[in-house]
Amino acid sequence: MVPSTLGLLVFWWILGYYNLLIGGGLEQMAAVPKQVLFIIMAVSGIGPLWYIQMLWFFSVLLIWVRRVEKDRLWKLGEKANVPFLVLFAIVIWGAAQILNTPMIVVYRFGIYGVGFFVGYFIFSQDEVMDRLEKCWLPLAVCAVILAAAFTVLYWGRPYAEHSVLDTPLCSLFAWIAVIAALAFMKKWGDISNTLTRWMAAKSWGLYLFHYLFIAMTAYYLTMYTKLPAVLLYLFVAAAGFAGAYLAYEIIRRIPVLRWIVCGIGGKKK
Repeated sequence: MVPSTLGLLVFWWILGYYNLLIGGGLEQMAAVPKQVLFIIMAVSGIGPLWYIQMLWFFSVLLIWVRRVEKDRLWKLGEKANVPFLVLFAIVIWGAAQILNTPMIVVYRFGIYGVGFFVGYFIFSQDEVMDRLEKCWLPLAVCAVILAAAFTVLYWGRPYAEHSVLDTPLCSLFAWIAVIAALAFMKKWGDISNTLTRWMAAKSWGLYLFHYLFIAMTAYYLTMYTKLPAVLLYLFVAAAGFAGAYLAYEIIRRIPVLRWIVCGIGGKKK
């Protein structure tokens, strides 16, 4: 939780600055006192860190749930079969309708809470994953079909707003895509090599820093170049990876800052 609280004031306000710059907020708030503007930038700098905040909340809630359920849910989750998992899309859609914060769309406690607990009690079971693996191909085909349907029907719509997020098709597509990805990777992704081990070791840094460099690169390329969209996407993607890894390697070596920005305590790793 440290990077998404103290880290906002020390470092992540930079991302908030670019968020306001891209959205035109700096011009609109030109008369706002600098101290207040800084706080606004810091809060806006949460970026992808909202996800770790929600995981922290659900993890704390899990402690209470585990004390109450006393392995009953755990044993029940072991019995989940593929038809049940597919039909669970109905629950996902229902969860998408509740516990959504009115202003900040990403804080969807209903659907993410259900996803968290389903992951803990069902998908962490080897028996469930073995059943899912056997259906990787039909699930993958369904996911591709739903992806095409979703893209066509909602082309140009604000996909990150509730008018799209809370629809049955969005929930169905999201859920089938998730279980298809799990099944596919259970079948084909169980590998380890030098590259995958290196990326796994750096995954925390990629999560923390990728969005900052995506926002920065997208802003400057859009403002000062006339590159075609394909090249823009390629450059932004490359900057997201390269910038994140570089920033992580630098900041994790700086005392105090490595704890505030990256949440890394103890000796340098």
